[in-house]
Amino acid sequence: MNIRRGETLLLTIGIPVLLLVFFSLAHVTTSPNAHRVNFIAPGILALCILSTSLVALSIATGFERSFGVLRRLYVTPLGQRRLIGAKIGGVVVTEAIQIIVLSLVALLLRWHPHGGAIGIVDVVALLLLGSAGCAGIGLLLAGQLRAEVNLAASNGLYLILLLLSGIVIPVSSLPSFIRHVVVGVPSGALAEGLHRVLGQGLAPTNADWLSLAIWALLAPLLAARTFRFD
Repeated sequence: MNIRRGETLLLTIGIPVLLLVFFSLAHVTTSPNAHRVNFIAPGILALCILSTSLVALSIATGFERSFGVLRRLYVTPLGQRRLIGAKIGGVVVTEAIQIIVLSLVALLLRWHPHGGAIGIVDVVALLLLGSAGCAGIGLLLAGQLRAEVNLAASNGLYLILLLLSGIVIPVSSLPSFIRHVVVGVPSGALAEGLHRVLGQGLAPTNADWLSLAIWALLAPLLAARTFRFD
């Protein structure tokens, strides 16, 4: 079902690439690094997880539910939990393609990621946890709200999380009361962890791991328990 939505895949991959190039070359935001791409690239990776796992998945699933597609799948042996698992799995494959393309473009823009071999393991773990948490939130919305309401709610939540996450704006530039909220949302913890590993060569903080683990566990479970097929 994901592969058949070719125009969605094109936008999903094309828009992050355009944002990466634009924010890396244009001086529209502050950057703590001398080379802007070293700060922008980890943030765009986090943005991909947020937009694909939460917004794209939620909107597509919401309209599939509205059109009766999920109701037909419900009477097959697939079942509720396997459907949610398959949805998250499809998102992870899409994100793997995004990450490969973005990494190649960032390297062409002279991105110099830090972290080494251990950093790669941390990055993969961060991306998987962030994807599971955001996908759980997206499916929670899609399984409860009407398609039109879900469309507005997903985009509104996306904007809020984008502003609260320090994805393209350094956390140090945000108001003090927002800085305390950043690590509590999955996109914020993900962006902070990626910036620490890829931008500074440091390990993610315990708060980053804890926040992502809680969201990755509770959000999909809550979505599975409350998901309605019609």
